[in-house]
Amino acid sequence: MKMNKHYNELKASYLFVDIAHKVAAYQEAHPEKEIIRLGIGDVTQPLAKCVVDAMHDAVTEMGTKKGFHGYGPEQGYPFLKQAIQGYYAGRGTKLDEDEIFISDGAKSDLANVLGLFDVDNTVLVPDPVYPTYVDDNVTDGRKIIYGRTSQENGFLGMPDDSVKADIIYICSPNNPTGAAYTRDQLKAWVEYARKNNAIILYDAAYECFISDGELARSIFEIEGARECAIEICSFSKIAGFTGTRCGYTVVPKELERDGMNINKLWLRRQTTKFNGVPYVVQRGAAAVFTESGMAEIQHNLDYYRKNAKVIADALDECGVWYCGGKNSPYIWLRCPGSMKSWEFFDWLLESCGVVGTPGVGFGECGEGYFRLTAFGDAEKTKVAAERIKTAIKAL
Repeated sequence: MKMNKHYNELKASYLFVDIAHKVAAYQEAHPEKEIIRLGIGDVTQPLAKCVVDAMHDAVTEMGTKKGFHGYGPEQGYPFLKQAIQGYYAGRGTKLDEDEIFISDGAKSDLANVLGLFDVDNTVLVPDPVYPTYVDDNVTDGRKIIYGRTSQENGFLGMPDDSVKADIIYICSPNNPTGAAYTRDQLKAWVEYARKNNAIILYDAAYECFISDGELARSIFEIEGARECAIEICSFSKIAGFTGTRCGYTVVPKELERDGMNINKLWLRRQTTKFNGVPYVVQRGAAAVFTESGMAEIQHNLDYYRKNAKVIADALDECGVWYCGGKNSPYIWLRCPGSMKSWEFFDWLLESCGVVGTPGVGFGECGEGYFRLTAFGDAEKTKVAAERIKTAIKAL
């Protein structure tokens, strides 16, 4: 038997394993100290009442002969796909029902969609980057090109005509930097993709945090994107489904390569290798898009937005550079005192009892930067921000 040796090259898991080991060692040495975690991107607010009610009703329905549901359509029930259609239509973006595919989360589809593309394709990812983009392609053996970003360009890389790529990853608002593209910037990427016959994999998991009208919520707001992009989204951040698991991928019917229709290929892949998301979960997801559902969801999103502002205000008082935080739950800051990423991690833990994520863990261009998240408890976030502000001012 021959094993896939590329798995030895994976890096994503080690970042958070290293953080866990460091925090555990600190806790063991200082059991009396409270540690506040502003590192991992998991949500903390409970599911909205409308979602819970819809799932309760669906469970009751499943307990009756008339309402029982067995195998459902692998690509999702029409009631959820139509709800997503309406969500996009409310922002002026038209989708056909059969262009929407329900999944168990964006992370799964980001990996699974690569099965449609040959390993000879070259992949362009930003640096710093959500590590899964890299590791998904490393395990397949694809060539990866890194688009370097920096403080000078606001951590928003733009197309380089000297670089040829077949698959392009764009996450906006970005994880880890919180930076988000304007429509004009995305237009440049769409033009680049069409010119190079490339396909954009557009991760829109954080679109719900965008409040600035100049920023796109979907790649399909850009003319020409339907011929060169796949959009992957999730209920994890908009509705707190990190433990409930539901997402969706939009594959336009105009998208074709090598004489093959990508929408039809993805349908074939899903109906072959995926058995669909549970009926109860899809009923909960559909409730998100009701009038009451959107009101409840906004309450939770505002909770995280306020947390982000608390952190951002503390950094402003200290004169620390950062991006994100306004249209994103992530705050990406330059480490004060010219500290390296891991050096700042240790300093923050020792000085403040606060845990974040070293920027270098997301790529070479992340060295000297650090990610904090707004997904924590509000009161603890206030305490953490005050600790950080006091400690930085004392440097």
